[in-house]
Amino acid sequence: MVENIKELSLVIACYNEIPVLEESVRQILKTLDSTCWSYEVIFVDDCSQDGTPELIQKLVKQYADHDLRVMFHETNHGRGRTVSDGFRIARGNVVGYIDVDLEVPAFYIPTMVIAIHDGADIATAYRIYKIAFRLFHRFLMNNGYKFVMRLALGLPLKDTETGYKFFRRDRLLAILDEVKDEGWFWDTEIMTRAFLAGYRIEEIPCLFTKRYDKKSSVHLFRDTYDYFVKLIKFRRVVQKIQKTSKAVVEQA
Repeated sequence: MVENIKELSLVIACYNEIPVLEESVRQILKTLDSTCWSYEVIFVDDCSQDGTPELIQKLVKQYADHDLRVMFHETNHGRGRTVSDGFRIARGNVVGYIDVDLEVPAFYIPTMVIAIHDGADIATAYRIYKIAFRLFHRFLMNNGYKFVMRLALGLPLKDTETGYKFFRRDRLLAILDEVKDEGWFWDTEIMTRAFLAGYRIEEIPCLFTKRYDKKSSVHLFRDTYDYFVKLIKFRRVVQKIQKTSKAVVEQA
């Protein structure tokens, strides 16, 4: 049984976040403090090499009047595993995570939580790109992936890869252990499984502004290739789930 239930648990997955972490935490806590909800923030560090764990500990002491919790990985696992570990120890009725660089700003958090309160099982940011020439190749590749993803998996969702997702906790835990990928493909898998399970998903348009003061942990071309390989393999899993669901319906 989960003790000291909160209204919201926010997971912050960290990997080499020194350039952005301190200011992002300030903005996140300012946003959350402006609401009436009880909340906790869970930092999960995925074996950072730049001093991020020490900065997290400093921030926990700095904001001792807030409910901040920490988990440190001894080895690097990947974004999906990092977020999942945070979710598993969360105490909130609503649980979510956002990318700590705040390319989608913290002020959208209340909108996500309100969508859950209004009946959604999942609320996510549908990223609206502020187009810039140096971002154009990423915009094209991201939209290309979305097109192939929808074609391969038959999903009507606009943005499965967004790093800005909120869940009704009980509904999340019902499918969390089914997700196998521990890296970036985790997002596609959790959203696909949620859609196939009949969850109500609300995608909320949010402005995305690329930051260039932090080196991304995404290797665009390598990770895109890896995504497509995993997508093709996962398509077989989806087809199996659909066949099983159809058989159950026919027997009912």
